[in-house]
Amino acid sequence: MSPFLSIILGLASLGVGGEILVRGAAEIARRLRLSELVIGLTVVAFATSSPELAVSISAAYRGYADVAFGNVVGSNIFNILFVLGLSALVAPLVVNRQLVLRDVPIMIGVSLLTYWFAWNGRIEHHEGFILLALLVGYVALSLILARKSNRNEVSNAVQLLKSDASSESQETEDPPQPRTGILGFFWDVAIFVGLLIVVGIGVAVLMLGAKLFVDGAVLLARFWGVSELVIAVTVVAAGTSLPEAAASIVAGVRGRRDIAIGNVVGSNIFNILCVLGFGTLVTQHGMNVAEEALASDVPIMVGVAVACLPIFITGGVVGRFDGFLLFAYYLAYTANLVLAVIHSPYLPAFRQVMLWAIIPLTALFLIVSLLHHVVRQRRLGRSG
Repeated sequence: MSPFLSIILGLASLGVGGEILVRGAAEIARRLRLSELVIGLTVVAFATSSPELAVSISAAYRGYADVAFGNVVGSNIFNILFVLGLSALVAPLVVNRQLVLRDVPIMIGVSLLTYWFAWNGRIEHHEGFILLALLVGYVALSLILARKSNRNEVSNAVQLLKSDASSESQETEDPPQPRTGILGFFWDVAIFVGLLIVVGIGVAVLMLGAKLFVDGAVLLARFWGVSELVIAVTVVAAGTSLPEAAASIVAGVRGRRDIAIGNVVGSNIFNILCVLGFGTLVTQHGMNVAEEALASDVPIMVGVAVACLPIFITGGVVGRFDGFLLFAYYLAYTANLVLAVIHSPYLPAFRQVMLWAIIPLTALFLIVSLLHHVVRQRRLGRSG
């Protein structure tokens, strides 16, 4: 198969798989009476992170702990800078208040926890168990709070209907009743299992699309004379995160903005708690962490996670300018990797410009935007 055909088929499969996954997940959310944000943070996020899980566990079990750890860290950076950035460029994403108050702080917290665990150059087995325990707690908390929120919404709706009925003489149609009896129960179970199969098919098509795209890109890069190492740190490194990219972009285009943004945040939480947790447990003596990753990649992962908070808070929307900013940083991050791999003489100058000019200016911009938002909210509160 020619590389161009492989890339085209890969992109087509990513689009089809993302469409199937988003539609199936949205229907699951409707039937379980859960918000699309919760489904994006759990079902979609965990499903699209399955390639990272497979790659990291396989690498850790075979003794390539650096690859397993680097896959998690690199995927989290890619998810925020590339996936979230490109998704916002395609369609601005409205930020749910729950993300700002709970899920983004959790993402920042587990990123910092990873930095702490890896500080001595190794993530131990007991620390892997801690990560998995936190995963169980996070999923349980999400479902419990979602159910509580649904009960409150139903109670408010009932009160509204009662007040409408007392103030109006028009007859209202009763809401549809759930199926009763053993046949109704099995019918509901069959539908739910069918939806899970649909989601599984969507994930499988996404993984196939990612493989076709990566294979085609690698062949094309070799044809153009690009080195194997540059291919590894760019195309292949991004390959396991293409399902997240496809799912979030399709969700954004379809107006499922909560699924799009929830998928990114949820995938990052899942990558650390589940992928890194399981990956640590399958190693013999814990997961080794390379000094280079601890010095650069892990701080970058923490930094981009922290940067989400002011971006999400200001205006409550991840707009196209925010998307452009994130995507530009992904290009800079990739350029840094490529320059390091090829031992370019321009690498020190590039890093100096990024460290002492671009990053401080971006941080200053985010801080000023956040302060402006806080002052504006206080003025609105006083005037109200």
